[in-house]
Amino acid sequence: MTEMQISSARKINWIVHIILLISAVIMLVPFVWMVLTSLKTTTEATQIPIHFFPDAPSLRGYIEAIKQSAFPHYYMNTVFTAIMKTIFPVVFSSMAAYAFARLRFPGSTILFVLIISVMMVPNPVFYTPQYMMMSDLGLVNTVTALWITSLISPFATFLLRQFFMTISKELEEAAVLDGCNPFQIYWHIMLPLVRSALVAIVIIQLQWSWNELQWPLIINSSPEKMTLSSGIATLVSMFGTDYPVLMAGAFMAVVPMIILFFIFQKQFIEGIAFSAHKG
Repeated sequence: MTEMQISSARKINWIVHIILLISAVIMLVPFVWMVLTSLKTTTEATQIPIHFFPDAPSLRGYIEAIKQSAFPHYYMNTVFTAIMKTIFPVVFSSMAAYAFARLRFPGSTILFVLIISVMMVPNPVFYTPQYMMMSDLGLVNTVTALWITSLISPFATFLLRQFFMTISKELEEAAVLDGCNPFQIYWHIMLPLVRSALVAIVIIQLQWSWNELQWPLIINSSPEKMTLSSGIATLVSMFGTDYPVLMAGAFMAVVPMIILFFIFQKQFIEGIAFSAHKG
């Protein structure tokens, strides 16, 4: 490269970094505003002109959010639901994906197309039949109803099937010669080879289940059975324009995901990047 080309590339690199930095700041502003508002008084949060920093930071918003609502129940329900809606889809979808990718049985293509077609349908379409099923089973207004309708993920099935199809068949043939049955091949050989895809799916499932709002609002009405998303929605009707309480509740809801990201950010980035490359 000539000196002019190197100089031009550096300028472009600087421009790209400046744009990314500005974008990062723009994305952080709402989060910082939420934290600062949670530490303000109601007067400071609603006064005009805008009062950016609180004069005397207060934890009243957090105390009121915990005291006047069922926040401990929201947390327990959300954590339990997120775990259940992650474990079952990962296990069942990986089994289904392996079967569709490696096993040959009548109607496999049609079944796979039917499963993938579910991804084309918006989730609200399923709420009415799911609610009727939960009602017939006597599970309305229970924590079980929050996760039992999500035992398998079409997205996870599709993604893992694409990964399994890229694995060399010679590995399976060698395992068969060693006396392995299909389940042993799936468990001991296939799963370790798609670890990056599994990490990506676990992260995505956790995010989806943690942030889900509509289904918890539909199936449960008791505060003790709600999740964080639906519980925070009820805070609006309880506290109205008491924005410090609302922002305190929102901040407490997102803290676990932030901590999880900082702990597993390397696996998060690798898993998402690798899954995007393969998908």
